[in-house]
Amino acid sequence: MEELALHQELIAALKAQLEPVRAEDAMAEAGRKIMLREFIAMLKHEAGSRIGTDIEDVHDMRVAIRRMRSALRLLGDYYKPKAIRAYNRKLRRVARALGAVRDLDVMIEAFANYATPTEGDMPPAAERVIAAMDKERDLARMELNHALDRGEYRRFVNDFSQFLTTEGAGARLHNDDLTPSQVRHVLPTLIYTHIGAVRAFDAVIDDAIEQNDQVTLHNLRIEFKRLRYAVSMFEDVLGAPADGFINELKKIQDHLGELQDSYIAVQRLSDFLDEVDEEAAAYLQAYIDQLTPNAEDKRKRFAEVWKRFNSKTVQGMIARAVAAL
Repeated sequence: MEELALHQELIAALKAQLEPVRAEDAMAEAGRKIMLREFIAMLKHEAGSRIGTDIEDVHDMRVAIRRMRSALRLLGDYYKPKAIRAYNRKLRRVARALGAVRDLDVMIEAFANYATPTEGDMPPAAERVIAAMDKERDLARMELNHALDRGEYRRFVNDFSQFLTTEGAGARLHNDDLTPSQVRHVLPTLIYTHIGAVRAFDAVIDDAIEQNDQVTLHNLRIEFKRLRYAVSMFEDVLGAPADGFINELKKIQDHLGELQDSYIAVQRLSDFLDEVDEEAAAYLQAYIDQLTPNAEDKRKRFAEVWKRFNSKTVQGMIARAVAAL
């Protein structure tokens, strides 16, 4: 109870330090504000992630860490490498442990939705499949709790708290006043660099869709994610059209994410076929068999999603948002 109280006190103390990002902020200080917001979200969902009563806790904690790591990657040039290297490494370790739990959360929930009839109870064969997956999830959660219980993690929480609430900590100093360093100076180039990284896929996207090139589609999903984070991190200073652009990016990410999840689920679920009895394996195989056509349909429909992203309507949203700087 005492440790939980201290945890809550830390969250309250960090919340008191929250400030919106301003266009005049130095990029290092803007990054600090952005990461502090996500760090608080990470801490808020730690207890729930340990227990697992609500699967959204693991999801939200993982997303918060992803956003912090994205901020460190996007804004890394504005900090001394040595100042942030250890933080990024420790965040990655926790993210991996959360990812192992989250993958099973998603698979179990999707299978349960498939197996639960409109009326009546879930078939016993399906229950045995879920029991096998739940057993593996319990092991993954044990590993997660082990990672969160380590003294190394507790030291990281304390050290990172100090870093995120100390102005100038670890920041690279500029020798002249003409080096672009404020949000309003740097953000337009940052955003359009990531838009360029996404639109470069135009040269290969048709072949990737036609040939079911999962590697290319996965890489495109990563670039979309980086673009979305680059925009959403600075939502405070961008114009209202940024909201519409972020929503468009979210829909694209969801489409590619569901496609990727289907392919991964087929691979992961197949591993459970040997861990259950014959009747349960047959039930699971029937579920696996219907995943592939769904994924194929999403893959073929992505051409229209891609066309909309490149339209003047969507691109105009971010152009107007950046103009607000």
